[in-house]
Amino acid sequence: MNLKLFTTLALIALATIFIVQNVEVVEVRFLFWKMGMSRALMFVLLVLIGIAVGWLLRGHFPHKLKHEEPKDS
Repeated sequence: MNLKLFTTLALIALATIFIVQNVEVVEVRFLFWKMGMSRALMFVLLVLIGIAVGWLLRGHFPHKLKHEEPKDS
């Protein structure tokens, strides 16, 4: 079994265990809204929001290139 397949199966197993252990409904309040959702769904939504914010902010921070070639004048 190659490493990529093993890693994928392990992550699927961990995600399944996480979802099964966090199915209870919790009340989420934000400003004037209230809604009930499973805890696992709430965690997934928060991770997706974090990924989206990081992706949107990636252009606002300078990046150093590892192999920057010197410019000749």
